[in-house]
Amino acid sequence: MTVTLRPGAMTLSDWRSIYRGADVSLDRGCKGDVARGAEAVQELLASGRAVYGVNTGFGKLAQSRIANDELAELQKRLVLSHAAGVGAPMPAKIVRLMMALKMSSLGRGVSGVRWEVIAALETMLKADLTPVIPSQGSVGASGDLAPLSQLAAALIGVGDVRVGDQTMTAADGLAKIGLSPLELGPKEGLALLNGTQFSTAYALAGLFDAEQAFKSALITGAMSVDAAQGSMSPFDARIHDCRGHQGQIDAAAAYRALLAGSQINESHINCSKVQDPYCLRCQPQVMGAALGVLRQAAATLSTEANAVTDNPLIFPEGPDAISGGNFHAEPVAFAADMIALAICEIGSMSERRQAMLVDPNLSGLPAFLSPAPGLNSGFMIPQVTAAALVSENKQRATPCSVDSIPTSANQEDHVSMAAHGARRLMDMTANLEAIVALEWLTATQGMDFHAPMTSSELLETAKGKLRAEIAMLEDDRFFAPDIARATEMIGQGVLADICDLPGAV
Repeated sequence: MTVTLRPGAMTLSDWRSIYRGADVSLDRGCKGDVARGAEAVQELLASGRAVYGVNTGFGKLAQSRIANDELAELQKRLVLSHAAGVGAPMPAKIVRLMMALKMSSLGRGVSGVRWEVIAALETMLKADLTPVIPSQGSVGASGDLAPLSQLAAALIGVGDVRVGDQTMTAADGLAKIGLSPLELGPKEGLALLNGTQFSTAYALAGLFDAEQAFKSALITGAMSVDAAQGSMSPFDARIHDCRGHQGQIDAAAAYRALLAGSQINESHINCSKVQDPYCLRCQPQVMGAALGVLRQAAATLSTEANAVTDNPLIFPEGPDAISGGNFHAEPVAFAADMIALAICEIGSMSERRQAMLVDPNLSGLPAFLSPAPGLNSGFMIPQVTAAALVSENKQRATPCSVDSIPTSANQEDHVSMAAHGARRLMDMTANLEAIVALEWLTATQGMDFHAPMTSSELLETAKGKLRAEIAMLEDDRFFAPDIARATEMIGQGVLADICDLPGAV
């Protein structure tokens, strides 16, 4: 599919599609605004005014005036000097999202760049050319300078790029797709490397992956209810209406829909058990709270993704160049911290359900879900693996937004730490996908013990998706391939896509 990039008017679903691999086509309706912004830069230069980053130095060097015949060289040196990142390269799909976000920001027409700059980014995306960008080096203000400089460097033919699966020099990559290296005009290097697009791209990726894992965890949580022969009473709408939180109400409705028509549930409807453990009974409250947090983060990121976040901004009326602080990524940092907390809690409760299912005293099922425990260890160690991943996520969930460190000779004396706050979400969602996959394996095994009774139609579908790939554990076998395959399926959305469930976006 192709997403039409409409600067300032994109939906989160649009960004999700780009992250999942959709092509990008820039709406030409913004061309006039872009041209007026570029013309305004020329008018400001002609007026003789000092304009930050256009005919002055940068940061602490803003008092240095630059001669008109050195302005192109100023922008080139800015890009080269700021391309100072380290670490593993960004995943290509997040680079693509970052490029699209930068196009959207520049397309608003207040960054002062020529149309040719944005069109070059579009051509790169359409040709599947992505710069090789180190993932570390930004503190989230004054913009994501180091990684965005690597993006700008590729446009001028410096550094390395990927074209499909091939890595080559930027100059060779541009030539391969029919582009010549750009000579940056006044303001253009600064507009490219200033902004929050690196942090926002990572935060959006974390949100989209967390949302998919959340939906999968709703399903595995419902499966665990049937595996443990838990009660439907905690999902009664009247309970949740009394509290009023929309996320909780939506989560409870999801559990009711997932469990509707289960023979397993109906078989013990008059049993003597009064209350289930919290990991079953309080799922609407915990998962609903996580959903509320994800929705709040999604609202913040939706605004940020459509924003203009470089500096200074150029307003053709006047014209004016106004210096401010839109590059400060504090909103993204808060959103990333919120997503991290939700990821942590979704996984934590999933692991508790797994621990409950393997304990015969709590679940009423065979020890460690093995038909022949003793000789077989069954699901003993998969629960340990889930516990290990949960603890990793707890450590990573420590808020990043409360940290700051002065940079640029104290000119940039408070920074957001949004970059690594958002970047850590990828490791956390990978852990969460594995935790939920382990519950999928565990709960399916528990449900197997209730045959020939069946669960609901939806949960039988969820069980069937897994059993089509992974057989019931009769005797111990090499477990790692089963876990790897189930985790891969969670990441591909195989489980989340079996029905329509509430989400953040």
